[in-house]
Amino acid sequence: MTPPAPDRPGAVPTPKPTIRNVAERAGVSKSLVSLVMRGSPHVSERRRQAVLKAARELGYRPNAVARSLVEGRTRLIGAIVADLHNPFFAEFLDGLQESLHGEGLRMLVGSGRWDPLFEAEAVEAFLEMRVDGLVLLSVVPDSLNEAAASVPVVVVGERDVGGVDIVVDDDELGASLAVDHLVELGHRRIAHIEGARSTTARYRRAGYEAAMARHGLADQVIVEPGDFTEEGGYRAARALLTREPRPTAIFAPNDLVATGALSAADELGLKVPGDVSIVGYDNTHLAAIRHISLTSVDQPRRDMGRAAAEMLCARIDVPGKEPRQTLVMPHLVVRSTTGPVAAGAL
Repeated sequence: MTPPAPDRPGAVPTPKPTIRNVAERAGVSKSLVSLVMRGSPHVSERRRQAVLKAARELGYRPNAVARSLVEGRTRLIGAIVADLHNPFFAEFLDGLQESLHGEGLRMLVGSGRWDPLFEAEAVEAFLEMRVDGLVLLSVVPDSLNEAAASVPVVVVGERDVGGVDIVVDDDELGASLAVDHLVELGHRRIAHIEGARSTTARYRRAGYEAAMARHGLADQVIVEPGDFTEEGGYRAARALLTREPRPTAIFAPNDLVATGALSAADELGLKVPGDVSIVGYDNTHLAAIRHISLTSVDQPRRDMGRAAAEMLCARIDVPGKEPRQTLVMPHLVVRSTTGPVAAGAL
């Protein structure tokens, strides 16, 4: 009688292959199979390939839970970003994952959605999964100190925190580069859209205001409340571009906000950069799209991801070392959304 197929009711599941099965098929010991599955360098290439071939043939997959119990670690890293819709975060994660993979670590991603409740839930979920470390990008939950007491933590983009390693862009310098560029083009009425609650937004605003004062334009400072979304940029830019006198330039806190500002200008029948110049921040792939061609302040996001991975791995290896801060330097990438101030606009 033919036995029932596995997908039929009453079928008996086929037993999963074990590490012992792999060892017998490869003609090696169970301990050597374990070394291969952990990625140990202390195995000859010939034996490694024999074990991997046997594992493929048998359909064997290591039991990650069992391995974590034996090793006392999961080799999982939790990465929490403020907004999965922002391409800056995606490009940062590319650099982070690339470096973590090289260290034999796997990355899990969660979103804080600029909401303290979601941030706290994401942190707690990763801690319950026993991750080996956390990377928090523009996220500083109230439970940060408790989390850092449990696992190594690296905070990215937020500098006013203590007791953890930090990777941060020089936001004040970046804002200054944007204002300097616009002033060189003859602009005086330069407005700034402020980002969502964060030290990033605060430092970019401070850099904008300091640069305006340095150029003798303190009386021309215009700050419109906003956030870090495209919709927020659209609303803020509409408010700025319908006031009198209208700003001749807008410095946005990121590229998403800048694209929202471009939409607002287009809807109002204003030419960019003929009627208004717009500068973004982050220099994401959005900025380089040809029909957008956005002038933007570049912060090396993939390098920041690699730096965060390096700091986290170092913290895992030596938990008690003093916290470090890595400061990356931005630079301005000039494209088509900025130009000389229009004659008579001043």
